[in-house]
Amino acid sequence: MKTLRDLWIIARKDLLEFVRDRLRLVTFFIMPIFMMIMTGFIFPNQNSLKNVPIGIANEDNGTVGLQLVETIGNFKLSANSSNAFKVLSYSDKEAIVNAIKDQTISGGLDIPSGFSQKIASGEQAQVTIIQDQANPQISQMVDQVLAQIVSGFSQTVGVQELQQILVNQTAVLATPAKQPVIAPLAILAPITSKLEGIVTGNPNYFEFVAPGIVAMIVMTAVLTGLAASVSREKEQGTLDGILISPINRLAIILGKALSQSIRGLGQGAMVLLLAFLLFGVTVHGNIGLIALILFMGIFSFVGLGILVSSVASEQETATQLLFMFQFPMLFLSGVFFPIQLMPGFMQKIAYAIPLTYAIRALRQVMVLGAGFNAVRMDLIVLALFGVVTLTISVPVFKRVITR
Repeated sequence: MKTLRDLWIIARKDLLEFVRDRLRLVTFFIMPIFMMIMTGFIFPNQNSLKNVPIGIANEDNGTVGLQLVETIGNFKLSANSSNAFKVLSYSDKEAIVNAIKDQTISGGLDIPSGFSQKIASGEQAQVTIIQDQANPQISQMVDQVLAQIVSGFSQTVGVQELQQILVNQTAVLATPAKQPVIAPLAILAPITSKLEGIVTGNPNYFEFVAPGIVAMIVMTAVLTGLAASVSREKEQGTLDGILISPINRLAIILGKALSQSIRGLGQGAMVLLLAFLLFGVTVHGNIGLIALILFMGIFSFVGLGILVSSVASEQETATQLLFMFQFPMLFLSGVFFPIQLMPGFMQKIAYAIPLTYAIRALRQVMVLGAGFNAVRMDLIVLALFGVVTLTISVPVFKRVITR
């Protein structure tokens, strides 16, 4: 009985400590809510294809080409749904490729010059579907739907051609020498489509998730390491010794942040190397630009790490707080699932997370071979996140450690 009584005393003490720590109590209730909301809404399906931005370069401008563009723009997956695509016009295929690299659109269609004329002359015409290889999940859906639209439109045009032949049958028999020779395929399938990527090879799903995994590991390492380092020193009492030393307090926290940043970059380099060696991931962009993106991503998270380490009195509380931030980021920042297919309110949350911009920039460079101009806005956003969070967190940290 004494053992049971002592056991209850220890358990009661720990539970009272837990209840009195309001920060830990809040995270205790918030996490299950987050988990249910994330897993319930995050998984996309083809019905999620609503107003996805795609580019169309109509270099033909003939009647049939204009009809095809209109058909794609008005296409719906179901009678009560929104249009599947938001069509943006571009001058040529190269403009579409650049827009995909900038992640302005999620794929495209090129209608070549002379497209309508070929069909009118009884020849087969071909359009090119251009893939967004940085987002294989959404790209596969976009490509399939575009191919289905082109195929259905082709059948409609073929039926119209056949009806025209039947209407003019008498004239054709009367003057056969004056009639053009129409190939059977030009009636059965007057329009065909081909799939074309903007980089060589065929990127797999792992190449899609690899940039997200790299960014997630680096940011998590910095957040966890920084918060744990400060909280551990608080618990051990060594932080007091550092504070009474003749060292500027700003230098203390920035020094810890620099240490964690170097460690994070080291982990990022190791993950990238493993992706090359073990999984055959190909990097189409500049390695230096990748390092810059990772550095700016780390900078955007340093302020958050300092803030958590300031408000958390214990390592356990810091860990719970960080998990509360990291778990939603894992799902919402596009590590495994395309943001474009999430519900609208979740997309707004996703674009309020700095990790989203780091992952998007890494994918553009690693998978599509994009240059600095394509990721410039993402880098600016990461820099702004870093400046704002540091502006808030550094004074908070100074005030907390002065107590």
